Amino acid sequence: MKRSHPGVLRIILATNLRRLRLEKGYSQDAFGYLCGLDRTYVGSIERGERNVSIDNLERIARALNLEPWQLIRQPDGDR
Repeated sequence: MKRSHPGVLRIILATNLRRLRLEKGYSQDAFGYLCGLDRTYVGSIERGERNVSIDNLERIARALNLEPWQLIRQPDGDR
């Protein structure tokens, strides 16, 4: 059965990635280059449209100097 909406972790990842990328001052294009990913792919992750592979989660985390689990951790204020 195909899902018609993204899962909770995908939304958390989308929100965290956008916030962290902007905090670092990266455009989607610059961040994509840093990760080795296309800017359109980064944008689709931030919109919750992509089911990201473990390998790409690792690339994104490395570019942000984080551990991958930190990208899918719900912010403390949202619990």
